[in-house]
Amino acid sequence: MSTTPGKTLVEVKELHKSFGDNHVLRGIDFTVDRGEVVCVIGPSGSGKSTLLRCINLLEVPETGTILVSGQEITDPDCDIDASRRHIGMVFQQFNLFPQKSALGNCTLAQETVLDRKPTEAKQIARDNLERVGLGDKIDDYPAKLSGGQQQRVAIARALSMEPELMLFDEPTSALDPELVGEVLTVMRKLAEEGMTMLVVTHEMAFAREVADRVVFMDGGVIVEQGPPSDVIGSPKEERTREFLHRVLDPTHVQPT
Repeated sequence: MSTTPGKTLVEVKELHKSFGDNHVLRGIDFTVDRGEVVCVIGPSGSGKSTLLRCINLLEVPETGTILVSGQEITDPDCDIDASRRHIGMVFQQFNLFPQKSALGNCTLAQETVLDRKPTEAKQIARDNLERVGLGDKIDDYPAKLSGGQQQRVAIARALSMEPELMLFDEPTSALDPELVGEVLTVMRKLAEEGMTMLVVTHEMAFAREVADRVVFMDGGVIVEQGPPSDVIGSPKEERTREFLHRVLDPTHVQPT
């Protein structure tokens, strides 16, 4: 994949994706600029995670195009594995290898995918585990780590591949509430360092504070997008207002 500098890193055009009769994405168009943090919000089933999974081709769209660094990754002739090397992904579940230490989880793909020598891979892994605050846990196995620590290992693993783009699919949704903050702190730091990030999240405070742009999805389409102060602070669309009212005021009960 070309890594030639340019303002736009990700470009999605007329993206459609269905699962059987369920038309999940209905003509999505949007871009992500280099160094931009974009948070995607919306109700469950709105297509947010499917959009993310299409961007690294874990799901293959029926129609539409996706360009990353100017290369069309939806082209049938595209080398998907080579393209994915430049895209890091952090899932809801941590997906760590239980039989490998934190260090081992962060070196495996470096050695097998990037053909890095073990010594180099271990140094990069150590640096990234230190970066997420786990320099003292490099020899610990996932079973000994809290959920927040496991998710931070997963972030360090993705960073060890030195991606141009980081995708986060609700990275805090599987965590106990008291552990959410430690993961969001790492993500804030990455944003401050200029990492390009596309984040599916229900954490409205994080989106309001960290995102350059918020995208609200519902029913497989983008309903509204813009700066957090607009989309979260003063949404134009009634559907966005309804969603935020429920999310920001969880005690609210719809009248029967």
